Amino acid sequence: MQQSSTVGRTFLDPTILARIGNLELIAKFVVEGFISGLHKSPYHGFSVEFSQYRQYMPGDDTKHIDWKAYARTDRYYIKQFEEETNLNCYLLLDTSESMAHPSDDEQTNDATTDGNGAGAPRLTKLRYSSFLIASLAYFMAKQRDAVGFAYFDDALRQYLPARSSTSHLHSILLTLETLQTTKNTRMGTPLHQIAERLTKRGLVLFISDLYDENHEEVIAGLEHLRYEGHEVIVFHVLAQQELEFANFETGRSSEALIRFIDSENDAEIITTPQAIQESYLSNFNDFLDTYRLALRQADIDYNIITTATPIDLALASYLAKRQGVL
Repeated sequence: MQQSSTVGRTFLDPTILARIGNLELIAKFVVEGFISGLHKSPYHGFSVEFSQYRQYMPGDDTKHIDWKAYARTDRYYIKQFEEETNLNCYLLLDTSESMAHPSDDEQTNDATTDGNGAGAPRLTKLRYSSFLIASLAYFMAKQRDAVGFAYFDDALRQYLPARSSTSHLHSILLTLETLQTTKNTRMGTPLHQIAERLTKRGLVLFISDLYDENHEEVIAGLEHLRYEGHEVIVFHVLAQQELEFANFETGRSSEALIRFIDSENDAEIITTPQAIQESYLSNFNDFLDTYRLALRQADIDYNIITTATPIDLALASYLAKRQGVL
């Protein structure tokens, strides 16, 4: 039994999913595996039927109890009406240049290896985020939720309003397949624009590496979404090297000179990793703390994930929040 679980976890590894290529297939694979796992979940109330039922509360009309659900779960569930189960969900994606990390050049010497010895490039943050959004959208559609999507850098590039049709899901997936990063970053303005556009309260998920010189503007934009009555989840997507400042080239001395180039403004310095590691990690932890503390005060869920985090773990974070909203 343990072996089967391990195999399932392996196939949800993002680097394995990347070999599938097609986003719709990836989303279906992740979601079907996730739903299968929910039936074995230790968390009360987590099941594939959660959008159609809620647990019985004192005062509920007993005629709406689903006795078949009671026979399966030994718990009382009430059938929910359509207006109770549908939720407006909005998926927001940062497409600034830093989301292209790691670049093809950086992947060359640090690729994973398949059974045939062939190198499989490490995922960029943008591609990983596309997997995550595709899976979330697919899962939301299965739960009859209306799904919206927007992506931006220093401006709002595309906005698809929340809808629940299959054709709308395909539009989101097609848009994700063609995404490319751009140089500029200033996310505060488009976040405010989106907050003003969303007329129906719902659940907003923002996927970004949060690299923006104007941290206060980004935080203010997210606070604007909360002010408008939305529940907000932030997935802070990072590569593992960013958290650890690991050497990007295997075997190279930490005292060797390396050219470091800012992915968004092209500024560069030539130095050794050893010389700047301590300063980098100190500044980076301050950066994380800035968002962690500010978003906690704004009652916004903040989750750090890396491009190695299995997609279904992020789905679980969404599901826990959704259950609290309904």
